[in-house]
Amino acid sequence: MADHNYDLIVIGSGPAGESAAMNGTKAGLNVAVIDSRPEVGGNCTHQGTIPSKALRHAVHQVMQYNRNPMFRHMSGQKWLSYAQVRDTARKVIEKQVSMRARFYARNHVDLFFGEASFLSENMIQLRLPDGQKDQLTAKKIVIATGSRPYRPPGVDFNHPRIFDSDTILNLDQTPRNIVVYGAGVIGCEYASIFNGLGAKVDLINPGDRLLAFMDDEISDALSYHLRGHGVLIRHNESFVSVEGNDSHVILTLASGKKIKCEAFLWANGRTGNTDNLNLDTVNLSANSRGQLEVNDMYQTSVESIYAAGDVIGWPSLASAAYDQGRSVAGVISNNGTFRHINDVPTGIYTIPEISSIGHTERELTEAKIPYEVGKAYFKDTARAQITGEEAGVLKLLFHRETTELLGIHCFGDQAAEILHIGQAIMSQTGGGNSIRYFLEHTFNYPTMAEAYRVAALNGLNRIF
Repeated sequence: MADHNYDLIVIGSGPAGESAAMNGTKAGLNVAVIDSRPEVGGNCTHQGTIPSKALRHAVHQVMQYNRNPMFRHMSGQKWLSYAQVRDTARKVIEKQVSMRARFYARNHVDLFFGEASFLSENMIQLRLPDGQKDQLTAKKIVIATGSRPYRPPGVDFNHPRIFDSDTILNLDQTPRNIVVYGAGVIGCEYASIFNGLGAKVDLINPGDRLLAFMDDEISDALSYHLRGHGVLIRHNESFVSVEGNDSHVILTLASGKKIKCEAFLWANGRTGNTDNLNLDTVNLSANSRGQLEVNDMYQTSVESIYAAGDVIGWPSLASAAYDQGRSVAGVISNNGTFRHINDVPTGIYTIPEISSIGHTERELTEAKIPYEVGKAYFKDTARAQITGEEAGVLKLLFHRETTELLGIHCFGDQAAEILHIGQAIMSQTGGGNSIRYFLEHTFNYPTMAEAYRVAALNGLNRIF
């Protein structure tokens, strides 16, 4: 048994783990990373963000082709199978893994592949794939093990027609119809993907709105758009049982409804990957969702142990996890790179996309903040007319007295990119955060960014 001594051990090589390791080694720490997979990248690269967004992009391209009259002159509509678009995603995963492996090699970070568990506050036991064990010690340890789909008891996820958001990547056939249970980010994204592949989709929502945390108008726009493309949305429905057969699956709901489908996707909730860490040994405990509690410096109740990324809960976004990992290494190394993670933008890769930052109308109304609304509909912008992506709206919420931007909400093609222009203005201080910025600066034409000018004019015209 070999002993390995480090300044920092990071458990997990997803966004949080990778950025913690890179920032730590650049600060002069001797760093090791442990991952339970035989390749780096974490759930984000292998089963979460990267494959689902690659799938979505491929499906979106097919949809663009089929609705473009120029291509219809050449041939009829084309359809790709789920297996074909999944292969596209796998090529992206391979590129991501290769690139990230180079990061570790170039920065002299030691990689270990196996199952990590605590022996003490400063010692990790590593169970290797061949069953052998090793030990690593460090002054500081960062838990960045991410999360996995929650699996309710009584559902047979080994059945070939029953999936969660990880195993759906193993689906070989394009189902004629699919039920997606859960209308959060993952559920809505996969509903869009399968709808775009031509499958009939039932989207079952335990709540009363899609993406209830979003601005109401944006949530309504997504609901309207999905329904317009044939997705059947059922609100306020709760799950009772799922029964898999050779040719179909039967979902039974508490309302008494029974829904038959060729494939069933459970997309309701996630659980932190903490159950195999032997946390009791170091007097740590996870909550009912497998998540760890940390302070503002990402430190757990044990002085030498920190945590970042999905394993600590909100906001459970890859973008935030990168920043959290960098920040936790900044705390440990004291190299001045720590920052509080706030005003995190939300990017939801439905078809079309949704992105948001700041307050919603509901929040501003409840807080009695005098705001006004400026809108630009994509169908009225030259760029959207050129690209054929006319569904969508950019919505700016601003203080009617100071003209300070309070919230930005976008629904439509490239929404997650468009949002960052407004985000940059919202972050300005000393009076720089004003909707008037978009009238005082010239935008390229025709661009989607020009929607900010249109929305600013629309909003300021409401002030009297």
